[in-house]
Amino acid sequence: MDASNTSNNTLYDLPDEILLEIFNKLNMIDVLCSLVDVNKRFNRLILDPFYISNLDMSIKSSLLERTSRLDIEKIGKLFKKILPRISDHIQKLAIPSCSIEYIINIDYPQLYSLTLVNVEPQKLLEHLTEETTVFHLLNNQIRHLRVDILSDQNESNIFLLILNVGKHLTDMMFHHRFSSECLGNTSFDLSRSHISSTLTKLTINVTSFDDCFYLLDGRLEYLTILIIDIKKISYSALTINNTVKLFKLKQFSLTSHRLTHYYDYQVVPLLRRMINIENLTLFLHVIRTDSAYIDGTDLYKDVLDFMPQLDRFIFSINTEVFTFDTELVFPSNDDIQQSFIKKGNRRISSHVYNRIEQMNGKCHIYSLPYQFETYLLMINSFDDGVFDKVRSITMIDSYPFEHDLFKNTFQHFPFVRNITLINSKAQKNKKHPSTLITFPHLEKLDITNAHIDYAEHFLSEKKIRLPCLLELHIAYETLIIVTNNFTNDLGRYNCSHVRHLITNELYVRSKDFYLYFPLL
Repeated sequence: MDASNTSNNTLYDLPDEILLEIFNKLNMIDVLCSLVDVNKRFNRLILDPFYISNLDMSIKSSLLERTSRLDIEKIGKLFKKILPRISDHIQKLAIPSCSIEYIINIDYPQLYSLTLVNVEPQKLLEHLTEETTVFHLLNNQIRHLRVDILSDQNESNIFLLILNVGKHLTDMMFHHRFSSECLGNTSFDLSRSHISSTLTKLTINVTSFDDCFYLLDGRLEYLTILIIDIKKISYSALTINNTVKLFKLKQFSLTSHRLTHYYDYQVVPLLRRMINIENLTLFLHVIRTDSAYIDGTDLYKDVLDFMPQLDRFIFSINTEVFTFDTELVFPSNDDIQQSFIKKGNRRISSHVYNRIEQMNGKCHIYSLPYQFETYLLMINSFDDGVFDKVRSITMIDSYPFEHDLFKNTFQHFPFVRNITLINSKAQKNKKHPSTLITFPHLEKLDITNAHIDYAEHFLSEKKIRLPCLLELHIAYETLIIVTNNFTNDLGRYNCSHVRHLITNELYVRSKDFYLYFPLL
């Protein structure tokens, strides 16, 4: 091979197969804005119906990150030119709120899936109540819809409008943010509106367990799959007839990260009604005062024995027990394991931490392999193995966290992006560790409710390196002490990429502060 010719090769010399592979790895917005109309060959590849059938404009664009407002306006004009040329071939379309204006007055004959990201409620209401492109798409052809609302208020009116407008919807994901003030405010009482829905699958996050009851009251008559995330499972004042079976429900997923006292009184009776369920997923954090941990015996006796069609059960259940009953027996980890093995289930793991002298304890049971993106670490240990699906860890304990635990965390959770530490106990071993830990993917660290030792430990680049840390939650007084009012070098490296600093009080940013956090 002639080395001189090889050195002169350019992007244009690559075969179509390699170019397409490159395009597929790039951000679609960047590809469209940068390479359309460069030449006929690029147009043939980029505007190919197969490539642009799934058009995702919601992905963060590296091009947008480095352009001015004027450049963004030029990109908008470019989209207005490109979309009419490819709209006949688009089957799936994902757009952020700021781009909705680009899709209006264009026909999309093959479009069946629409994703609206970071949508402002008022803007979405306008599109649902006026004769807009979005309205006509929902009314006539959209079967799959994902809505991500940029709001911390209950937006039940939007949900009901979508059900009424979306005449052909079969699969919907409805996500909106909640502030703590929203807890307990039910928002999905379907009796407030006449519903005639074709929906068979719903993925949704809500504030209370009442909303779950409303969504399963029979008005969504074709619903067979419900995937629901409940902010807090609290007491329900609703009168529920637990003898009414949910015959049509085939798949149910329930997630709730906050502690609940109402597993036995509300969750169990609801699950028993799902007699035809085939796929069940549970992620729960339960507190009990009059009975021991949730184990295999509990799950089968209270729930699974009522589900004869069950084919797949995925779970992660943390139980905390606090009791004054001196006769209550705290099972060992082996007892928990045996409670599943006796039922023929060996694909589980468990961790038990009994503090019998204080009459309390903690237990975590979960199915294997671990399938959740969140892991709640309640004790100073966890099972061997790699939790490669986990992206977020919350570590809570009243006993100190030492360097070895963080080392194990790094080894067993290699792709974690978010760590929250809750521990008021000072570390016992404060000697300089022999091993340096790097969390290569960690983007968010919350040490607001942690002893100052953990701030010093995580921010010190000589102990832990955080090359991708973008968001830091920390008490301001702790930050001042650890950084010596932003004058020492302890956390300078780990703080150098932080773009969001969340503290518990207002503060004045000094020159030294900006040197410590150059991107703020």
